[in-house]
Amino acid sequence: MDYSTEKIREYINAREQAAGRPMLACVRTFGCQMNAHDSEKLEAMLIDMGYKLIDDERRADLAIINTCCVRGNAENKLYGHLGIMKGVKSANPEMKLAVCGCMAQANGAAEAIMRNYRHVDVIFGTFNLHRFPELLLSAIESGGQAIDIWEGPDGTDLPAPGHRHFEKKASVNIMYGCDNFCSYCIVPYVRGRERSRPAADILDEVRRAAGGGAAEVMLLGQNVNSYGQSGRFTGGGVHEKPIGFAELLNKVCDIDGVRRIRFMTSHPKDLSDELIETVRIQPKVCKHVHLPVQSGSSRILGLMNRQYNKEGYLTLAKRLKERVPGIALTTDIIVGFPGETEADFEETLDLARQVRFSGVFTFIYSKRPGTPAAVLDDPAAPGEIKRRFDRLLSVVNPIILEENKKHIGRTLSVLAEGASAADPALLTGRADDNSLVHFAADPSAVGQFIDVNITGCKTFYLIGEEAK
Repeated sequence: MDYSTEKIREYINAREQAAGRPMLACVRTFGCQMNAHDSEKLEAMLIDMGYKLIDDERRADLAIINTCCVRGNAENKLYGHLGIMKGVKSANPEMKLAVCGCMAQANGAAEAIMRNYRHVDVIFGTFNLHRFPELLLSAIESGGQAIDIWEGPDGTDLPAPGHRHFEKKASVNIMYGCDNFCSYCIVPYVRGRERSRPAADILDEVRRAAGGGAAEVMLLGQNVNSYGQSGRFTGGGVHEKPIGFAELLNKVCDIDGVRRIRFMTSHPKDLSDELIETVRIQPKVCKHVHLPVQSGSSRILGLMNRQYNKEGYLTLAKRLKERVPGIALTTDIIVGFPGETEADFEETLDLARQVRFSGVFTFIYSKRPGTPAAVLDDPAAPGEIKRRFDRLLSVVNPIILEENKKHIGRTLSVLAEGASAADPALLTGRADDNSLVHFAADPSAVGQFIDVNITGCKTFYLIGEEAK
């Protein structure tokens, strides 16, 4: 235990004795799975400090808001939460409030938060997550704000495992940052250039997770397909021979105790035949690839700096489906990129019809200051962009439903994760192809892989019952 964590533990013990109750902490997460995994790491630190984790930041003695800045609505949510938390802190002056993550890392954001939201005690970015205990201790001892934003990584990316909300599933970072510089994306500026973790460190972490009961592992990176290619590694004096993602995936498959392996996200420009073959032949690797296309227009893809065109993406999707029968492809699509015309949008609809995705995350373009796309002219009216967005949903959602109907009558292996939020009488979990399944089974099945007979479906989930 480091000095800061030990001192905070002493502080918490004293607070608990005075209050006659545990000290409570909450981490609120906005953004992608990388953000979610960062929050798991923060939660592990909080447990080491002696806090009890809760889900309601309004009841917490310490609340951390882990931010996203990929889209404007995430920023709006943050500011709304900070406004709410000002009143919460007024009622509980000893409460501490921290803001971290991508928005905190963005240029000038920390200063704006510090200036406009004086009730925030700690602000830190994406490159110094490991310094949170030290910053929190500084805020506790000084009674003022502790702010620390680094301009870039120093080689000490935090590899430590996080607090798992479900013991059977673990997320493992295999890399940090991104080198692609898509013209609309702020990620390379707030998470830095691509850095891969040494394979030995990754495999050790997966073994520890499996030894702790994790049967399903998610390998995380902004672009896992380029693992090892940049030559930049975390951890300082790393001298191991670089390997590619397909080879790393095969090594993870050799680890005892791991039954399923997922990965995200895959950039289409780097998805190799070697990786497709690994997905095909390795039974532990889930038959699902999240492959963001963003647009079906080759012209718009060029403006986005995606480094592939429509025809290339269609060829890749066809190759995946031919070589891995039954594979589920999911994607991201942006509507309203600056300069998108009706003809460009029709190309996107055409691609969606041809590929027949099993799931689509749809977004209206959000201008991110500091990115190349932010200065492009955008002649399309907001109303027209919203109409295109609705038209996209009217095309992709029926296809998703049709793809789900193909599962009816099949038996799928589902990792039961808990009670369904929609119907507590049912359990819920994910199948190999990432399908969400709500099914009837005894509650004792939670944590087990259950064979489920699929009896029906909706657009976004399957319905079934445990096979007898």
